[in-house]
Amino acid sequence: MKSLTEIKELQIKLQNRYKQLIEQAYNVRQTDHALSDISEYKAIKLLNKLNRLKYLNRESPRTRLT
Repeated sequence: MKSLTEIKELQIKLQNRYKQLIEQAYNVRQTDHALSDISEYKAIKLLNKLNRLKYLNRESPRTRLT
């Protein structure tokens, strides 16, 4: 299993790539619809990975009170 620092570094890298893809999709929306859709699709896939990493990188696990 990866350490928390490795997970955090990967999260930052993926967030930067996500922002680039969203910006690219926005910038070419009026001129190239296909490229915009492809960039948006890739961004959504990255967002899914980011959400899974966020789950792994929880600060403290919640305990159940019974």
